[in-house]
Amino acid sequence: MAAKIAKKFDAAASDAAAEATRWLAHLGAERRMSPKTVEAYERDLRQFLCFLTEHLGGAPGLKELARLTPADVRAFMAARRAVGASSRSLMRSLAGLRSFGRFLERGGKGKVGALTAVRAPKVPKTLPKPLAVSAARRIADTDLRAGEEREPWILARDAAVLALLYGSGLRISEALGLKRGDVPEPGHGDAVTVTGKGNKQRMVPLLPQVTQAIADYVVQCPFDLPAEGALFLGAKGGPLSPRIVQLAMERLRGALGLPDSATPHALRHSFATHLLARGGDLRAIQELLGHASLSTTQIYTAVDTDRLLDVYKSAHPRA
Repeated sequence: MAAKIAKKFDAAASDAAAEATRWLAHLGAERRMSPKTVEAYERDLRQFLCFLTEHLGGAPGLKELARLTPADVRAFMAARRAVGASSRSLMRSLAGLRSFGRFLERGGKGKVGALTAVRAPKVPKTLPKPLAVSAARRIADTDLRAGEEREPWILARDAAVLALLYGSGLRISEALGLKRGDVPEPGHGDAVTVTGKGNKQRMVPLLPQVTQAIADYVVQCPFDLPAEGALFLGAKGGPLSPRIVQLAMERLRGALGLPDSATPHALRHSFATHLLARGGDLRAIQELLGHASLSTTQIYTAVDTDRLLDVYKSAHPRA
């Protein structure tokens, strides 16, 4: 496996390639980053090393990395921008390269100071777009899709997944990662433990309506659902794809007259925004969402402020 990864860094000298391989293993095993994040960081570093090979006139080693200047890093970012990389992609790329630089420094392999001397590109902040409470409540209503030529158990399955996303604030990956034995029967529990980013586990509440929606799906599902098997299955009995959930939400958008911003992830935004509007504590919402930093959760305060201003403007006599 190590040899396979090292081939991806054949644009670097052997010492740099070896450290890159060790860094990726560190991200996955010790930092517990998701495979997709590790893959993205690997791709960013590979692009950087390939650029440096051409930019410097030879495969860079640890000594060459330590001698880099901010101008070299800016040249790399300009080259990525020229092929269409967005500010968000460049920001992630720089974050990954800095992580590699810190790994080298901690291991006594040199310091790549140029990476920290360059500012990350500014990314415009976009506020989450939650659904209205009335629309969010109807998302799990199977009658909305009664006219579709789909088996009742599939409609019940989609309703159960969407109810989980809104009722418990889950990411799609977290909902689809649940095992049958993770979810209690109606009346026998009001919480479930989910595995989020970085394999971190947290406990989230299960509303009675959500537990019942899951139970309705389980009763109708034509496939065996062993305790250690996936809870949500596709039409052929395999694990349910996130794309199927997205398509179900697209159909509901038409039925409810919702905008394109009403995605499955918008249900998670709606969960947080509606809790905050009802007086929910920001720290508690942070824990429920599984955010590592409170600053990530604080974006919902801006959403709620916007909502309050809209109410003020529409209701105040002098507005």
